[in-house]
Amino acid sequence: MILFGILFFVLGTIIGSFLNVVAIRYNTGRSNGGRSSCYSCNKALSWYELFPVFSFIFLRGRCHHCKSKISWQYPLVELATGIIFLALFVFLNTSYSVLFSSYYILYTYYAVIFCLLIIISIYDFRHKIIPDSFSYAFSLISTIHLFFGNTSGWDFLAGPIFFLPFYLIWRVSDGKWMGLGDGKLVLGIGWLLGLIDGLSAIVLAFLIGATVALGIMVYQKIVSHSRRGLHFKSEIPFGPFLILGTVLIFFFRWDIMSLHALLSMIQ
Repeated sequence: MILFGILFFVLGTIIGSFLNVVAIRYNTGRSNGGRSSCYSCNKALSWYELFPVFSFIFLRGRCHHCKSKISWQYPLVELATGIIFLALFVFLNTSYSVLFSSYYILYTYYAVIFCLLIIISIYDFRHKIIPDSFSYAFSLISTIHLFFGNTSGWDFLAGPIFFLPFYLIWRVSDGKWMGLGDGKLVLGIGWLLGLIDGLSAIVLAFLIGATVALGIMVYQKIVSHSRRGLHFKSEIPFGPFLILGTVLIFFFRWDIMSLHALLSMIQ
């Protein structure tokens, strides 16, 4: 099983490298195929510069040709994707045998979902917008999850229920407080996680987002003494926090609002 875990992790880092390419090249007119090149000197990368994570370490974070800095985004996304693929292997292996085809069908389904979420995170973080094509694809694929296992009528309604308050915030603020892309994203989150776990993911996202934003502001004020940068009116992409909350709740099933315990008491 350790060998399987290593293989899934390595596969994840390789796919993470491709996800970086997709997110960076999307809407630029460049195709996802072709040889990767340095964005500073446009020099085609050699084979030893294409190993996920390890090439960044070996090159000490700089292009071998022009010595310009390589963004930390590349190894972080590759590493995060590898960890998610490994966690998914462990998570599914508790209920399904890795020796059966049903395991790989289910694994592929969830892997596609997480790949979409990773692309959305990268793009939203870089451009502060979530492309409709990715959010619609995520929502569409998430509806399939409604037919897995035991789902209630509330789980079918979870997506629209989560979408409504996000839509109202977007509508009332004319898009100044929150983009509608976040609402389209929670539509799929609701169908993927269901009503209770989906609500936990959204609440957790707000908690993490608020903590990170306050931490950055305190750092800028006390440590860097910067008057510029992040402030209360700054535009902060919320999609990555929603996705982080979704990933954490999916794997750990934290009952943030204690709603599972409340339902158990009622029943």
